[in-house]
Amino acid sequence: MGVLSPSRTMRLWGPRSLGVALGVFMTIGFALQLWGGPFQRRLPGLQLRHFWASSPGLAVPSCPPRQRLVFLKTHKSGSSSVLSLLHRYGDRHGLRFALPARYQFGYPRLFQASRVKGYRPQSGGTQPPFHILCHHMRFNLKEVLQVMPSDSFFFSIVRDPAALARSAFSYYKSTSSAFRKAPSLAAFLANPRAFYRPGARGDHYARNLLWFDFGLPFPPEMRTKRGNSRVSRDPNPPQLPSGAGPPAHTLDPNALFHPVPTVADGHSQMSSPASLDLGSSSFIQWNLAWLDSVFDLVLVAEYFDESLVLLADALCWGLDDVVGFMHNAQAGGGQGGSTTDDGGLTTEDRQLTARARSWNNLDWALYVHFNRSLWARIKQYGQSRLDSAVAELRARREALAKHCLVGGEALDPKYITDRRFRPFQFGSGKVLGYVLRSGLSLQDQEECERLATPELQYKDKLDAKQFPPTVSLPLKTSRRPSP
Repeated sequence: MGVLSPSRTMRLWGPRSLGVALGVFMTIGFALQLWGGPFQRRLPGLQLRHFWASSPGLAVPSCPPRQRLVFLKTHKSGSSSVLSLLHRYGDRHGLRFALPARYQFGYPRLFQASRVKGYRPQSGGTQPPFHILCHHMRFNLKEVLQVMPSDSFFFSIVRDPAALARSAFSYYKSTSSAFRKAPSLAAFLANPRAFYRPGARGDHYARNLLWFDFGLPFPPEMRTKRGNSRVSRDPNPPQLPSGAGPPAHTLDPNALFHPVPTVADGHSQMSSPASLDLGSSSFIQWNLAWLDSVFDLVLVAEYFDESLVLLADALCWGLDDVVGFMHNAQAGGGQGGSTTDDGGLTTEDRQLTARARSWNNLDWALYVHFNRSLWARIKQYGQSRLDSAVAELRARREALAKHCLVGGEALDPKYITDRRFRPFQFGSGKVLGYVLRSGLSLQDQEECERLATPELQYKDKLDAKQFPPTVSLPLKTSRRPSP
């Protein structure tokens, strides 16, 4: 999964282009003077544009920033907070987003390039390029590469399935038929097959949601039953290489896209390899190896700040580019904080955690894999260097929160009267949001608004910016129109 891995060549239909990295060099200036004293003493006169300049203790990136990005926004994994960073960065740098007509790319169906607003495949190269693809979709690499160049930076985020299950049960209680029928998450996990039916409406939220979002195939016992077509399949699925599952970094580049199943006579089945046991470790490892060949980095929600530091490093961005607020967090929930260490949990909580990981076994395998790869990357980056950067990131986030926000933190939506900052309310839990302090300078107001704007409102803002509404002049009339 490293930047120099030969597996990166496997995204291409043809040879990877070797041009100079796209984008312009980052302009990051040092503060005009060294900051003295703690953040609290600087807050009354804080100017955010000075704050966002690199502090003297941080190295300024010497490489061009990556600005062609594909972010797979997984569900209930802290992805809305990552999306906020991308919205702000692209907005500030005038980048062009590949946007859905509404807020998702036809989810839960596989992504199709035709769902990108303004996408014109027959434009003959005259269409302005897209820089960032980042809204909810079910991953489909072949179609993504119709929209984004193959040398884009691909990344995503995963979360411990136990924590994800708790969040998903609360959020999708009314959407998933399995969750809706269960009186509680504990009751559901005690006997999930009493509630769950593969292919039932919304039940992809109830089992292996991460695996589903990554567009990976499912073993036979997890697949949609005959005649149930609620979740559509790619009509022209690519073929897997024949024979046993290949090891990481040696997949056939002519069969790279993603190993989706074919559909025949109402049944889903793998096209190949015939010898691969779909319920086996080999099946799981083959899919994980494929993901390693596609994604440059996968963040881990339980180590969110550490992940952001690695993301900034991989993208050659400044640390300030990844400083932001949490978004779409539910009251009493929260994002981050390790759940993989079960110490301190009650016996009942430990039992629920074990059952959630067992029920979501594909997600657990995926999570363990990317958790390991994250820590391998941390080791390469340097633990002490990482600790210093994480401390700097958190200090800056705290300073921004105190300067921008009423109360310096997320608030219950009942306190948010400005509709521009009120997050969409869905599920049984309250989704928290932000209220800006009064008396901010115009510069600070602009930056604070970017930080506090929820994902749906920011998407609408970007949409209006890229596709400004056409103003039609009223027809002249000889008399005033009737009221």
